[in-house]
Amino acid sequence: MHDNAAPPAAGAITGPAGSEPEPAPFPLRLRLAGAAVHVYTASGSVLALLIVLAAFDGDAATALWLGLATLIIDGTDGMLARRLRVKETIPWFDGGRMDDIVDYLTYVFAPIVLLWTTGYLPDGPVGWVLAAIPLLASCYQFCRVDAKTSDHFFLGFPSYWNIVAFYIIVLDVGHVVVGITLAVFSVLVFVPVRYVYPSRTRFLQGVTLALTAAWLVAYAVLVAQLPDPHPAVVVASLAYLVYYWGLSFYLTARGAHRRRQAAASEAGQRA
Repeated sequence: MHDNAAPPAAGAITGPAGSEPEPAPFPLRLRLAGAAVHVYTASGSVLALLIVLAAFDGDAATALWLGLATLIIDGTDGMLARRLRVKETIPWFDGGRMDDIVDYLTYVFAPIVLLWTTGYLPDGPVGWVLAAIPLLASCYQFCRVDAKTSDHFFLGFPSYWNIVAFYIIVLDVGHVVVGITLAVFSVLVFVPVRYVYPSRTRFLQGVTLALTAAWLVAYAVLVAQLPDPHPAVVVASLAYLVYYWGLSFYLTARGAHRRRQAAASEAGQRA
């Protein structure tokens, strides 16, 4: 008796009798490229250690240069991972979990250490509390399953403590301002504002990415100018923050309005 079924596709791996052929494995070069992306992400943990060491040496400028490197890595590793289909080529490895671990070290822990060692936090129990508040708030946020929304926003202040520390050092503000800043932003972690995810939020994405790149250049210029940054560069860098916050609040309000409209329309259809 002849079998009229078509032969399996070239390169396919046949399974048990009667089962569908398994897909062929990805080429070795693609899997190696995916592994390289994971190593690229993981390198941020080493940079976090170097930031802490520079902080204990009292070298704020070096710590900020290293912080700039972590920002560039974090801003590009996701795009590389998606382009190289890392989730498909290495499905057993959770790159998202590693990214969260590295982000906590580079965006939260190391910047707070930097503020402590450079004297921007007061001595004694008040300083300990001010250091603990961002660490605890960000622990909460990093464990929220909806911290990154399905439509690519950050829910709540996205623990940009590295940027907070950067401006505290560049502007050389006092203990009172630092304390208020850390307290306010820690509270904002729990406020459900939808913050723009520059590499993934679609609305005005081209503009946002261009302005983000310009801000990174301004960051580098300001670090190079320490301890006397030029006011014009400071203002230019702060203008990006105004854009980022303004766009985030606008999109949050627009999304809430659309949800109210959808709820009202659904209620009207049921009536």
